[in-house]
Amino acid sequence: MRTVIESLIALPHVDSITLHNEIVFIESSLETLRSDDAITNDAYLAAGAVQGGISMIRNMLDAGISRDEVQTHLRDLLIRAIKLDEEHPELDGAINSRR
Repeated sequence: MRTVIESLIALPHVDSITLHNEIVFIESSLETLRSDDAITNDAYLAAGAVQGGISMIRNMLDAGISRDEVQTHLRDLLIRAIKLDEEHPELDGAINSRR
């Protein structure tokens, strides 16, 4: 999840479509990884909180928040993703292997 958030932060412009695509990618990846027993149910649930954060940012973006505010929320979400990586170190690589 950390890599996903870092890649969003690195984009020069984050729009609703980009966030939607990431949400769909994460959802699909997590479902497959959980079904294949590549990640634990705990990792799946914890990653869902970060996915939900991306969804919340998308909704706020659709409501008209500024690009600066989007970046602020993404940086806050990155802190959560870093903690998630510490708790579930297999998760980030497993998700990125699905790209």
